[in-house]
Amino acid sequence: MSYDKELYQQVILDHNKKPRNFREMEDATHSCHGYNPLCGDDYTVYLKISPDNIIEDASFMGSGCAISKSSSSMMTAFLKGKTTEEAKVAFEEFHRMVTGDMDPEKEDHHLGKLKLFVGVREFSSRVKCASLSWHSMVGALEKNEKVTTE
Repeated sequence: MSYDKELYQQVILDHNKKPRNFREMEDATHSCHGYNPLCGDDYTVYLKISPDNIIEDASFMGSGCAISKSSSSMMTAFLKGKTTEEAKVAFEEFHRMVTGDMDPEKEDHHLGKLKLFVGVREFSSRVKCASLSWHSMVGALEKNEKVTTE
């Protein structure tokens, strides 16, 4: 097993077992419920956004597979302190990466550790798992109540 795949598995397992920011946020200014009808992943993403469009806090609640929970956990940790515009750029980059439209080793990006999810593109059925919370985050920014991966 390559080092990258081993690291990917370790990170996924760690964030699945001990997800960061796994809580309902009572003082959220934005939230969106996301659902993947293919596998049943079901999460709500909560954001607390300041008047100057800084994401002060991010969290999620729900249930799903290890990939969706890990992606949600890492995404919420990544978003804290970012502007809403930076969050939208990160969504675009993440989505392009997991769908195979961007190679994080060859193209500039802002994803940091999130580039570990590059391997998801090899399993098309898992792309929606990894990106569900990201779509929910964008839905929250756009004040949508619900999104699906259909």
